[in-house]
Amino acid sequence: MALHVRWQRALGEIPEAEWDALAAPLEVPILEWEWLHLLETSGSVRPETGWLPLHLTVWRGTELAAAAPLYVKGHSEGEFVWDHTWADAADRLGIPYYPKLVGMSPATPIPGYRFLFAQGEDEDSLTELMLDAVDRACRSAGLAGISFPYADEGWRLRLAMRGFLAWRHQSFRWDNAGLGTFEDYLVSFDHNQRKNIRRERLALQRQGVSVRFLTGEEIEPRDLSVMFRFYEDTNTRFGPWAAKYLNEAFFTGLSPAYRHRLVLVVARRDGDADPIGMSLLLVKGRRLYGRYWGCSERVDGLHFELCYYSPIEWAIAHGIERFDPGIGGPHKVRRGFRAVANHSLHRFFDRRLQALMAAYIDRINDAEQEGIDALNRALPFAQPKG
Repeated sequence: MALHVRWQRALGEIPEAEWDALAAPLEVPILEWEWLHLLETSGSVRPETGWLPLHLTVWRGTELAAAAPLYVKGHSEGEFVWDHTWADAADRLGIPYYPKLVGMSPATPIPGYRFLFAQGEDEDSLTELMLDAVDRACRSAGLAGISFPYADEGWRLRLAMRGFLAWRHQSFRWDNAGLGTFEDYLVSFDHNQRKNIRRERLALQRQGVSVRFLTGEEIEPRDLSVMFRFYEDTNTRFGPWAAKYLNEAFFTGLSPAYRHRLVLVVARRDGDADPIGMSLLLVKGRRLYGRYWGCSERVDGLHFELCYYSPIEWAIAHGIERFDPGIGGPHKVRRGFRAVANHSLHRFFDRRLQALMAAYIDRINDAEQEGIDALNRALPFAQPKG
């Protein structure tokens, strides 16, 4: 049966079950229909915030064969690849950099973006068809280029053959080496850091702070409303480095439809009903992803507990194989997170800008890899005996 391409202005135009049949096999949860749809219906992602949904779908008759969440953008906020250097270079050359087409889960820096395919479809031929459709749409609309931040690593190799340039970035990851307890995690560190982690956790206990987890049906909209306030406060504190892209309707809308993907880590002082801090994580299969955190008062060690130690303890107890704690913060290395590479993919329609990136990208990537290697040399792991 013949294939035909259709562009959709909202995810709500696409049946949830059909979209999720394509997204379900992926390790990442952020390309599932409910997450992307809630970004739009909450008003967090809309033209007024700089995200114009333009999703690509491919149909075989009445069956969805492939799909891609795509957005037309007039800025680079919420992409977390900080491509302002390239935008500045384009401006100096008199080349338009915006608007551009972006493929990602908005404001969600988790590696794993790729086109979605129905089981049994020829992914190579569908990728060619979809990229041709994207090219035609971009040229017709006068878009300057296409980028895929936080691309799936396997998919990156496929797109290199279509002229996309891979720009390397650094993120963090913790891999579970078959650990049975949190104490097993501590054993991997050298003596000083093992002692430091124990001291940080004990300090919280001495201040009367306890931590519990909320998952699935335990999570209510009121819990997520509190989480939003913490998220909002965290971004207020970071001032010009803030990344507040989501509104309260997005957070509260996660329950009940998406709460099966959530883990809330909640800190309270003994005897108090109200939390003093929370973190929100996503879980799918054997993967855990740190997303948002915040607190109502500054407590030494609270950030490390809610964002690293307690999630790792939960991950070990639930057989999680990999934990992505989120971008930024070299202090993650001190908690056993390795620096790893991820890539954004870029192609510009102006040949001069494409040639400029191609001329320098290898040196830029080499420098980024040197930074990754330097971070990993600082990992505080115990040296093997013998």
